[in-house]
Amino acid sequence: MEMKTGFKLETMLVSDNHLPTLLGECLPEQRVYEGLEGVLAGRTAICDIDGDVGALQFRGIDIRELAEHSNYEEVVYLLWTNELPTSNQLWAFKAALAAEREVDAGIYEILRFLSHYMKPMDALRTAVSALASDNPGEDNTSPESRLAKAIYLTAKFPTLVAYYCRESQGKMWVRPDPKLDHAANFLYMMHGRRPTPVEARAMDLTMLVMVEHGFNASTFAARVTASTLSDMGAAITSAMGTLKGPLHGGANQGALEMLFEIGTLDRVEPYIDAALSAKQRILGFGHRIYRKAGDSRVPFIKNMLYQLCAQSGDFHLYELADAVAQTVWEKKRLFANVDFYLAPMLHMLGISVDLLTPFFAMCRIAGWTAHVMEQYANNRLIRPGSLYVGPVGRPYIPLDQREGAIVPNF
Repeated sequence: MEMKTGFKLETMLVSDNHLPTLLGECLPEQRVYEGLEGVLAGRTAICDIDGDVGALQFRGIDIRELAEHSNYEEVVYLLWTNELPTSNQLWAFKAALAAEREVDAGIYEILRFLSHYMKPMDALRTAVSALASDNPGEDNTSPESRLAKAIYLTAKFPTLVAYYCRESQGKMWVRPDPKLDHAANFLYMMHGRRPTPVEARAMDLTMLVMVEHGFNASTFAARVTASTLSDMGAAITSAMGTLKGPLHGGANQGALEMLFEIGTLDRVEPYIDAALSAKQRILGFGHRIYRKAGDSRVPFIKNMLYQLCAQSGDFHLYELADAVAQTVWEKKRLFANVDFYLAPMLHMLGISVDLLTPFFAMCRIAGWTAHVMEQYANNRLIRPGSLYVGPVGRPYIPLDQREGAIVPNF
């Protein structure tokens, strides 16, 4: 590592090759679960995942029932309150979200500047951090105040994403339409036209199935931040920084870029063979939880991709994705995960590749806030231990007695 002064850091505390050896010397009772795999890090009543059968439940209701019969706002209400709303409650909740969609001029100016200098996820993470500073009732820790903050952030996030997109493309921004549902309004702000019924349903269904998924990396990051009793905006900013990584939210972008690179059906098998021979990870396949059975969200996203292709009359992307999924299954026995079909479906909805991860955050923010509120309600600081594997009992050597010391090149 070289700093701006020219100083070069040429030493390592433990080499990459030596560290696995040290870890292997741990006593059985000191076993470390790398990546916290298999560790129960907390209790939650929000989401239950059974990877053995590919099942997912929100507050005890199967995702398949919600995907078939519900909508995004209704599921958000369920996540935040533990109950499905009545028709009057749902109407009032939709109105509350719609009333908070507008963003102050100062936030727009920040995002206008950032859109020309930062990648989307970086710009939006910074904008959310700024937005959180304007969050109402910052010092109020009551459940009512926390719910108001969740509404505030969830309602405004699509506005930020749509504004960034249009500003970066040199287009005039489109103000939110309070008459449209949450998902349809996002497409309207993105494209400047009202979506077709198929497009609106595809967007709503996508946001619904992606809204929550247990103690994933970004959600856990949000809960860690909330456990310090930091504010909700800080917790969401932590989640966004975590989501950005290619092993989490960035996987959908990688999956779409792979489909573009393959291009045609005749190149599917050679591409997959080459990737497997090179031991490259094929993004959009496999999942730490869904190993024995496929993800129950995938069929709904795949079906909506088909419907969007049918609307356009062009099935190339659907056929290409399906061929890749079949080939990977035949050669590696890996299920396509939700990211794989989500990426081409969002492409059909006009969401550019670089906005796929911000879109993921836009869907997931309601789940993040649900977990933050749950963490606040029964809080204990999240502070895991660690197993030290470095040297012990090393003597301190005075500076003038150190042989072969590195001389900084300032």
